[in-house]
Amino acid sequence: MRTTTTCPTQSHRHDDAPDTAADFVRLAELPEGPERRALRDELVELWLPMAERIAVRFRGRGETLEDLYQVAALGLVKAVDHYDPERGRAFEAYAVPTITGEIKRHFRDHMWTLHVPRRVQELRNRVRVALKEAGQTTAGRAPTVAEIAARAQLTESEVRAGMEALECFSALSLDAEVPGGDGYALGDTLGGADPGYDLIVDRTAAQPCLQGLPERDRVILYLRFFRGMTQSRIAEQLGISQMHVSRLLTACFDRLREELLADGG
Repeated sequence: MRTTTTCPTQSHRHDDAPDTAADFVRLAELPEGPERRALRDELVELWLPMAERIAVRFRGRGETLEDLYQVAALGLVKAVDHYDPERGRAFEAYAVPTITGEIKRHFRDHMWTLHVPRRVQELRNRVRVALKEAGQTTAGRAPTVAEIAARAQLTESEVRAGMEALECFSALSLDAEVPGGDGYALGDTLGGADPGYDLIVDRTAAQPCLQGLPERDRVILYLRFFRGMTQSRIAEQLGISQMHVSRLLTACFDRLREELLADGG
């Protein structure tokens, strides 16, 4: 039968916290084996309500409460395994920061849908805490960047980076509707490759070659490709045959192609 002993040097913040001081002393003395594992599991079960209370504090941040319970339980197991009763402090004083740290690491490592540098994540957390604290002393108005920077001991540029990170904790789907967009999805606002840029590059490369052509050849090219005229209409305007226009165009193409390839080489 398990017995517990009250330790006068240790105190708990919660009235319903189990008194397990003697059990942790015995756990530290037991060798690896079934008896030690059974006592370890019993201690985890006794302190599980405290771990779940800590998990509830992080509710509403994008993670389900069930998953938060699991992460908190993992932190509790780590606390039980590494707690050293000889240090003279209550298990709760060691377990609370251990469990809290485990939950925060879970958010940091698993809940960001975009890769955010660790430094930016730290800025986000400091700015969030400073915003919450400043909101209690600014009479209902939003605190300024300077006020947040002073409270968080950051520069104003660091505060702005942290505030931007507050908005990118999760990513929107490209299928998400744009507010006020009359049914337009976020993906509809994204641009694509503009073929006009390639046309500009081609025209710039061809310009010196075009300037070297005879005037009549340049006129034919202009009428054909900038005015959209057919070979027959060009022939009629210049007073030559359509076959002659065709031969002149072919000759122009061959010359331009050779000069452009030579320049590229």
